Amino acid sequence: MTTLSALHESLDDPEFWARYTYAYADGPGADRLGELEDLLDDDEDEDEDEDEEGDDDDLSFDVDFEVGAGHDVVLSIDVWADSYSLGVAVPGVDEPAELGWDDLAHWHPHALRWSELDLIVRAISARNPGQWPPGAALALLCRFAAVFDDDDVDGAVAAVDEAYAALRPEHWDGYWPRGTDWLDRADFRGKDVRWQSDEAGNRWVTERDADAEPFYSIRLAPDPGADDGFPHGLLRAVLDAAAVTVGDRAEPDGA
Repeated sequence: MTTLSALHESLDDPEFWARYTYAYADGPGADRLGELEDLLDDDEDEDEDEDEEGDDDDLSFDVDFEVGAGHDVVLSIDVWADSYSLGVAVPGVDEPAELGWDDLAHWHPHALRWSELDLIVRAISARNPGQWPPGAALALLCRFAAVFDDDDVDGAVAAVDEAYAALRPEHWDGYWPRGTDWLDRADFRGKDVRWQSDEAGNRWVTERDADAEPFYSIRLAPDPGADDGFPHGLLRAVLDAAAVTVGDRAEPDGA
């Protein structure tokens, strides 16, 4: 696994973002790749040659973003495998719990609502000033959030666009991801996605009509008898810690 410094160096690389956003695989923004498309094709050929030679120098990372009191959002990146996953880690639990994943085969990326992602990103910025370039956390994590009818979608798109733009190299005028590219994969307005909640504060998507557009998420109703369901309690703990960090909620007595 490569170092986080290598990920930092990748954040102003248009080839990295063309892969990370799936623009190179005909995802949103593919029509703007231009000459970059040929470079990406050449990289694919080189990757195949390296695999045959047993070269294991790849772009894979596990990134822990702390939001407060030892609570982390964990992003796993494997660029060459086109595989990305999002998890949460809390004190007292040995392994991160997966919220969702994104790939080109059986993706279930929609783990967060926009308001939750916004809270997480604000907490990351407050907890780790200067650790990440401006915009990096939102640009990396937004693939796991979606917007719905009750969201400020224009504000969300503007925030994502600003995050991408903050990472863009000066004088680079070729392909670069946009907020509208993100929205193309994240927009569930008018698509019969209904949310339900319980007294504990868990939120999940209810059953949907079989003819509705698929909403690929494992964020379903809590099931006390299942060991491998969506980790509602751990996500709540992370969101609570983030709220304390940004001052949206008072720290519990005795903490």
